[in-house]
Amino acid sequence: MARFIAILCVVALLASCSGKKAGPADDAEGSKATPVQVAAAKRETMQRIITAEAVLYPVVQATIVPKISAPVRRFYAQRGDHVRAGQLLAVLEDRDLQAAARESKQLYEQADAGFQNTKSATLPEDLMKAKSDLSAARQTLEAAQKIYTSREGLVKEGALAQKVLDDAKVALAQAQSAYDVAQQHLTSLQTVGQAAQLRSSQAQLDAAQAHYQSAAAQSSYAEVRSPIKGLVADRPLNIGDMAASGSALFTVVDISRIVARANISVAQAAFIKNGQPATIKGPAGDIEGKVSVVSPAVDTNTTTVQVWVEAPNTGEALKPGTTVQIAIAVGEVPDAVTVPTAALLSSDEGGDKVMIAGSDSLAHEQKVEVGVRTGDAVQIVSGVKPGDQVIISGGLGLDDKAKIEIAKGEEK
Repeated sequence: MARFIAILCVVALLASCSGKKAGPADDAEGSKATPVQVAAAKRETMQRIITAEAVLYPVVQATIVPKISAPVRRFYAQRGDHVRAGQLLAVLEDRDLQAAARESKQLYEQADAGFQNTKSATLPEDLMKAKSDLSAARQTLEAAQKIYTSREGLVKEGALAQKVLDDAKVALAQAQSAYDVAQQHLTSLQTVGQAAQLRSSQAQLDAAQAHYQSAAAQSSYAEVRSPIKGLVADRPLNIGDMAASGSALFTVVDISRIVARANISVAQAAFIKNGQPATIKGPAGDIEGKVSVVSPAVDTNTTTVQVWVEAPNTGEALKPGTTVQIAIAVGEVPDAVTVPTAALLSSDEGGDKVMIAGSDSLAHEQKVEVGVRTGDAVQIVSGVKPGDQVIISGGLGLDDKAKIEIAKGEEK
């Protein structure tokens, strides 16, 4: 019997040794605690930095459209070439325009010769003839007057018949009429006629000159030149293709400076002013620039404000169309309560929350109002006090009042 009792004791002892040993991470009911990392909320002066996604654009861009429609005769620049302002880029077919310009020039020279002839020759000759006609008419009038006076005396004496006097009277009236017409013609040439002829001749000359200038301009449009310095970004046609007036023949961009355009919320845009320092974060690294444009109007479709950040593009490393991030320093927030960005979670009801590690070894869910954000910290406007231990790792998916265990040496 004693041996049997001893065997039972040994078996009981072995059974007790093989059972699970309770650890510090288990509570009285045997539930396992979740290991977490925490950090203390701090009160500090925080830089207000506004960040946003942006798209790069050139500062200056020119879409070059020909003013005439003609086939391309020759190109002097290809896509990717650097060009200067005024540089010849292409020549269009213009033989018909050159012929029209030469014809217009000849017509202009002909009109100029006609004007000079009217000015120096025709008018003096007309005046001379008019004066000569007036002198002859005056002499005729004087002779007719003498004949009439002589015959009038003879008729009174009865030496001539009345009919002879009447004929003399008619001749005097005709002479008087011819004299008046000659006088009026001379006066007209000296005043209205001379000025009118000169104006008419001058108008013909001006019209011919304008026509020639128009034809010469049309011919010059066959030469396509760059209005800016920059890089040829696009050249859609080839030699022989029809260049249509109104369709782009070249696109030239100046990317020595670049502009990042971002759409920013109205609340954040209220802090942004022209000239504030900013950073463009792109594939080639960070580039320092400044705010150049803050749109005065809100986009009704997106309810955002467009902000431009301009910066030098050394080595043309950044390309238009690239998506980058901008960061604009807009001032400081003193006495801000901050927590690491990793502590911020999305609430199931909407908004933001953090999980606070309580002294009771439980996680407490706390909704918060967020203010300024930086790369590694976020301002908590309400919901967290300085010194609160917020969970920065292990809080995702953690229930309110869940059992937690702070990892040793991880409290920050």
